[in-house]
Amino acid sequence: MAAARSRKRRLAELTVDEFLASGFDSESESESEGAPEAETQPARGAARSPDGPSGPPSASRHKGYASEHKDQLSRLKLRDPEFYKFLQENDQSLLNFSDSDSSEDEGQQPHSLPEMLEEASEEGDEDEDGVSRGLKGKKRDSAPVTLAMVERWKHASKHLTPRLFHEIVQALRAAVATAQGDQEGVEASKFQVTDSAVFNALVSFCIRDLLGCLQKLLFGKAPKGSSRVQQPSSSPLWGKLRLDVKAYLGSVIQLVACVAETTVAAALLQHVGNSVPYFLTFPRQCRMLLKRMVTLWSTGEETLRVLAFLVLTRVCRHKKDTFLSPVLKQMYITYVRNCKFTSPSALPLIGFMQRTLTELLALDTGAAYQHAFLYIRQLAVHLRNAMTTRRKETYQSVYNWQFVHCLRLWCHVLSTVCPSEALQPLIYPLSQVVIGCIKLVPTARYYPLRMHCVRALTLLSERTGVFIPVLPFILEVFQQVDFNRRPGRMSSKPINFAVVLKLSKVNLQEKAYRDGLLEQLYDLTLEYLHSQAHTIAFPELALPAVLQLKSFLRECKVANYCRQMRQLLEKVQENADHICSRRQKASFGVSSQQAVDAWEKQTREEGTPLTKYYSQWRKLRDREIQLEISGKERLEDLDFPEIKRQKLGDKKDEDRVEFKDLFDLDSDEDDTMDFSERGTPGSSGAQQRAEDEDEDGSSSSGEVSHLEDGGPDAEAGLVPLELWLLAQGPEDELQDLQLSEED
Repeated sequence: MAAARSRKRRLAELTVDEFLASGFDSESESESEGAPEAETQPARGAARSPDGPSGPPSASRHKGYASEHKDQLSRLKLRDPEFYKFLQENDQSLLNFSDSDSSEDEGQQPHSLPEMLEEASEEGDEDEDGVSRGLKGKKRDSAPVTLAMVERWKHASKHLTPRLFHEIVQALRAAVATAQGDQEGVEASKFQVTDSAVFNALVSFCIRDLLGCLQKLLFGKAPKGSSRVQQPSSSPLWGKLRLDVKAYLGSVIQLVACVAETTVAAALLQHVGNSVPYFLTFPRQCRMLLKRMVTLWSTGEETLRVLAFLVLTRVCRHKKDTFLSPVLKQMYITYVRNCKFTSPSALPLIGFMQRTLTELLALDTGAAYQHAFLYIRQLAVHLRNAMTTRRKETYQSVYNWQFVHCLRLWCHVLSTVCPSEALQPLIYPLSQVVIGCIKLVPTARYYPLRMHCVRALTLLSERTGVFIPVLPFILEVFQQVDFNRRPGRMSSKPINFAVVLKLSKVNLQEKAYRDGLLEQLYDLTLEYLHSQAHTIAFPELALPAVLQLKSFLRECKVANYCRQMRQLLEKVQENADHICSRRQKASFGVSSQQAVDAWEKQTREEGTPLTKYYSQWRKLRDREIQLEISGKERLEDLDFPEIKRQKLGDKKDEDRVEFKDLFDLDSDEDDTMDFSERGTPGSSGAQQRAEDEDEDGSSSSGEVSHLEDGGPDAEAGLVPLELWLLAQGPEDELQDLQLSEED
């Protein structure tokens, strides 16, 4: 009893808010007047049991709830009259509760959530035309979009409003759903676009005009001369337009994915590039956009690849911390996937991906170091496994196009970003991986792979200024290949070393293999020595190459091979003599690093004989490479004079017609006919022969001048016909004409 009184005192001390928070039930309710606790609990259990005496469970449950609540209100009047008075004044309906109030709900089922929830709208529940847009996903009547509606929207967009923008976005969503074949989206749309002309007009309007109108609605007129990008979220109208802009951007991304026409896709990508500030406001839409842009960057048409890369660059410049690292990872994986096969047509795409990926890595050298370290380490792990296990499977994991193109990519990255303190420590491990790749299987069949690795090392050494011993891997080939050996078979076309990693045994016996190999050795030796042509130690550096080339010229018996290497040897020796002459005039010591650097910089600016020759050779070589990539012959576009050779039968027919009189001299009729046709001095055939005689040598000029100067025949008063007969006589002496041409 004492405990009950203390609970009552605590209940009296509670405020109204505390009492409502704790509920109406109190500890005293569990006490029954004169009934022990052991009897109340079985009674409650019987009331809850489905087979209790109170009848069906639903009726007893509803009746028990109503009576219990009524008892609570009656007890409340005795325990807290002040609160009961408060309820009488403010909520009379609560106190007038009766059992009949719950009888209406006794036969109804409990409340369940609907399948589709209503979507709240910032503009109200209805549009201007009275069509409710509250239910999303529910099938309703769709209004067809016509060209007149698009024109009306276009004119009204000059003074764009949030309601008008919402209608345009809904129409665009319907058009995109139709283009994608999304039947559910079409049924749930407010509009319906079925005509291709309407689709083109609507998309064209959205791409060309809608973004500018939206910008004007959000910010008004932009200040002149301000190049700063304004954030859409800073506009006071952004709260009303946010959902519609989000839906519009999602529709644009879906439209880019389903458009196949190159010109339309290019216009869409330009529109996306201008909409980047809006995409940055929505991270989810921005991630979807970046994923689509990476796909177009790697597989699209040339124009689309460039536009997609511009979008990627713009997004990553504004949000480096958020998007740069995931984009770099996705682009590298896509690059490796597309480098699995290499052909002349695929080389431009691979080169484009290398350059653009390098440009994105240069945006943040810290992030570039993390990715470069990780992926160079992966390449080193593959190489280590191949060197330790020495099995065919592990060799193939290294000697493939993906591995080689990854090496060339990272060499290009380090050589482009240099000088960089963050990436400088990666030069040595990368060069070691490339050299290990060369030494893994140093056989003649993998000479093309060696050429690719040597080019990567040459580029890395030239751009970074780090000395890498590349020349021994080139000169080693001169000692391993016998260029004097007669080829086993002739090949129909030359070998393109740019798209080959491994040669077959049949290729090693062809003449085209040795021709192409010597050409590659010439190119690689010249490229590497050109990169070191300005250094103060060039004479000593080029000495092994000079000795090897002299040995090759002594042993080689093929004139074409000797001609190329002799020219290279002369240029290298000339450059070495030039460096020696300049070096003798130097007044500083070898230990003075700053003076040596200044001397080499000045020598590079002034130029050397080898660099001048290399610049001319590079232009011609690049043109040849472009022709090879395009599948054309090397000399196809050069303007060489054409020699038109006549057929033997045609030549005989012409001679027979021209010298017909020689074969028909016995016939008088033929003579008369012949003279009537070609016997006049003014005929075209005579003029032609006269011109030929004037152009001939000294043998026939004497006879013609003798007639013109008035010889004895002219003095005798011969008629012109007789003079012409005399003139025809010497022409028949074909041997004299032959002798004059030889003289």
